[in-house]
Amino acid sequence: MEQGRRNIVTVDLAEDRLLSRAAHELSLKADQLIHDVERRLRHEVPELWDEPDLARMAAENTTERIGGVLFALEHGIEPSRIAPPAIDVERARRLAQLGKPVSAMLRAFRLAQGLVLDRMLEELSRLTNDAELIGAATRRLVALGTEYVDHTSERSVEAFQDERDRRLRWRLSVVNEAGMSVGTTLDIGRTTQELADLAVERFADVATVDLLDSAFTASGDPVTGASVVRRVAQRPEAEPEQAEGDDGEHGPAGAAIAPQQLHSYPEQSPPALALATGRPSRHHRVVPPVPGSPPAHPDDVGFGGAPLIHSTMVVPLRARGATLGVAQFSRHHNPDPYDDEDLLLAQEIAARAAVAVDNARRYTHARAAAIALQRSLLPQHTPAQSAVDVACRYLPAGSDVGVGGDWYDVIPLSGARVALVVGDVVGHGVPAAATMGRLRTAVRTLADIDLPPDELLTHLDDVVERLSVEASTDPEAQSTGDIGATCLYAVYDPVTGCCAMARAGHVLPAVVTPDGVVETLDLPAGPPLGLGGLPFEAAEFDLPEGSLLALYTDGLIEAPGHDVETGLARLRNVLARHTPSLESACDAVLEALLPVGRPEDDVALLLARTRTLGTHQVVTWDLEAEPASVAGARARVTEHLGVWGLQDLVFTAELVVSELVTNAIRYGRPPVRLRLIHDRTLMCEVSDGSSTTPHLRRARFFEEGGRGLLLVAQLAERWGTRHQREGKTVWAELSEKSGDVPPLDFPAL
Repeated sequence: MEQGRRNIVTVDLAEDRLLSRAAHELSLKADQLIHDVERRLRHEVPELWDEPDLARMAAENTTERIGGVLFALEHGIEPSRIAPPAIDVERARRLAQLGKPVSAMLRAFRLAQGLVLDRMLEELSRLTNDAELIGAATRRLVALGTEYVDHTSERSVEAFQDERDRRLRWRLSVVNEAGMSVGTTLDIGRTTQELADLAVERFADVATVDLLDSAFTASGDPVTGASVVRRVAQRPEAEPEQAEGDDGEHGPAGAAIAPQQLHSYPEQSPPALALATGRPSRHHRVVPPVPGSPPAHPDDVGFGGAPLIHSTMVVPLRARGATLGVAQFSRHHNPDPYDDEDLLLAQEIAARAAVAVDNARRYTHARAAAIALQRSLLPQHTPAQSAVDVACRYLPAGSDVGVGGDWYDVIPLSGARVALVVGDVVGHGVPAAATMGRLRTAVRTLADIDLPPDELLTHLDDVVERLSVEASTDPEAQSTGDIGATCLYAVYDPVTGCCAMARAGHVLPAVVTPDGVVETLDLPAGPPLGLGGLPFEAAEFDLPEGSLLALYTDGLIEAPGHDVETGLARLRNVLARHTPSLESACDAVLEALLPVGRPEDDVALLLARTRTLGTHQVVTWDLEAEPASVAGARARVTEHLGVWGLQDLVFTAELVVSELVTNAIRYGRPPVRLRLIHDRTLMCEVSDGSSTTPHLRRARFFEEGGRGLLLVAQLAERWGTRHQREGKTVWAELSEKSGDVPPLDFPAL
C-alpha cells in the first residue's frame, strides 16, 4: 500500500514537471499564440470586436489571460490563486452597457481555452513519448483549465449582471422621471420641450420633436395622412451657421430647422418612414475610432467642425391609434451607440409624451372653442349711452383650469338710465360658457321690462333653478351637479345721480368719489343664484358726477399670493390713483392684482365713470289730472323743444305727449307728471300713481278710442312701461328721423 502511494506521488510530480516544461516552451512562443487566439476570436465572436473600446479590451484580455495561464502552469500555481485580469470585469460591464449578451464573452473564454489546450498538447508530445504520462498530464491540464475558466467566468457574469441590474434600475428611474416631468401642463410646446429636456439630460446629446402641422388644426380628432411637420422642441438649440449643408442625418440632428418652422422630411428617410409606418428605428454610423485620424468619408465631420452624430433613434409619437409626430434622439459626445434596450426606453418615454401631447392638443382645441363661444356671448362693444363712460376687461383662466363663465354687460334703459351687470357661473369649460350666455340673455330680457334690481335677481334665480333641473334630468348633459352663479346688477340714473344695486352672492363693488375717496359699498349679501326661495335686497347710493364705480368677479381679488382682504386693499390703492383714462385704469388694476401670465380663475372687470344730465337737459312738469291739462302739456313741449332747437320733432312730440298724458288722466291716478329728457334722443315720460300696465291693442273701425298706444308705437323709436314702488311711467323715445311722420296705419275691422 505504501509503495502504491509513493508511485502516485511520483506520477503527480512527473505530470507537474511535464506541464511546467510544456508551459515554459509555449511561453517562448506566446506572441504567436496570442495572435492565433485573437484571429480565431475575431472570426468566431465578431461582436466582441465591432466597437473600438470592446476591441481594445478583447485584445488586452487575450494577452493577459494567456500570459497568466502559462505563468501559473509553469510555476505550479493553483487556478483559484490566479488573479483574473482586471479587464475581465470592465469588459463584462461594458457588454452590459452596450446591450450585448454575456454569452459572447463566455464563448470567447472557451474558444481561447481550447486553442491553448491544443498547443499545450503539441508541446507535451514533443517533450515525451510516454503515452501514460501524456494522458495523465492532459487530464490534469483539462481540469486546471476548466477550473480557471469557470472561476473567471463566474466573476465576469456577476459583474455583467450587476451592471444589467444597475441599468435596469436606471431605466426604471428614467421612465418614472418621465411620468413626473413630461406632461406637467396642458401646453403642447411645454410638453414637447420637457420630452427633449429629459432626453438630453438622461440619454441623448441632441433631441428634437416635430409634430404634424395638422395636429394644430381646429379639429380635436386624430391626425392621419399628413407629411408637413413643425419643429416644436429641440435641445440644444442649434446655431444656424452649423446648419448649412446638413441633411439632418449625419450632422447635428435637425440643426437646419428653426423653432416653429414648417418642413418636410425626404421620402424614405427614417423620420418619414416613422411617420408613415408608426414604427421606431435606430441608426448607427461608423466613425473614425481614433481622435484626430483622417475621416474615412467627407461627411464624417460636421459642418464647421461640428461633432458628428454617430447614433440616432427615430421614434414616432402615437396616441389613440394615430401618429402625431416624430422625436429624434442622437449622440455625438457619448461614444456609446444606441441599442435595442435604449430604443425600448425611448419608445416608452415617447408614448407617455404622446399621450400628454394629445391631451394638450385636445384641451387646446376645446379651450379655444370655449373661449370663442364665450367671447361671442360677451358684448363685442359697449352700446352708446350717456349715463356712464365704461371700460371692460375679460381674462380667461390659465390653461390648467380652462375658460369659465364670468361675464359683464352694459344695458341702456329707459329714461337715459343704464344697467351695469357682472356675473360668474360656477365651473369651467364649454358648459360654463354656455350657461353664461343663457344667463346674460335672461338678464337682458328682464332688463328690457325695467325690473328693479332685487326683482330682476329673483326672476334670474328662477331661471338658474330651471337650468339646474334641466341639467340633472338630461343624460347627455356635459355638466355635473347643480348649476350655480353669482351676479351683481346695478341701475344708474344720470338724472338723479342715484344708483340702485342688488347682488346675489357676488363680491362687493368699489366706488371712488371725485375727491379721491375709495370705499367698498355695503350691499346686502343675497344668496347665490340657484338656491331658490330666498329674498334679494336692493340698496340705493347717490353717486356724484365723476364717481368711478368698479364691478368685478372674485378671480380679480382671489389671485394666488394674497387673500381676499389683501386683494381688496390692492384694488382700492390702484383705484385711488389718478389715471388719465378708464382703459389705463383697467390695465393698472389687472397689472397690480394678477400674476404675470394667465390668472388661475376667470376675471371680468367693468369700470364706469358716472355722468349726470343737468337742468339744461331735463325738464319736469306736474299736471292736473283733468283733460284740460293735455293742451297745456302740448304747449309746454312745443316751447321747450324750441329752446333745445328740436323744432323738427315738435309735431311728433306733441302727438306722443298728447296720447300719453290722455291715457294717464283717463286710466291712471294722480299725481300725473310729464318729463322730457334731451340726450342722444328725445325721451318723453308720463308718470301716474296707477300700477296698471297699458297694453297695445287694435281698435275696431267703429270705436272712437283705443288707438293711442298704436300711434305712439308707430311714431317712437322705442316705447315701454316701467314700474316704481308706487305707480308707473310710460315712456317713448324719439329720434331725429321720428320727425318724418310716416303714413299712419290704423287697421279697419
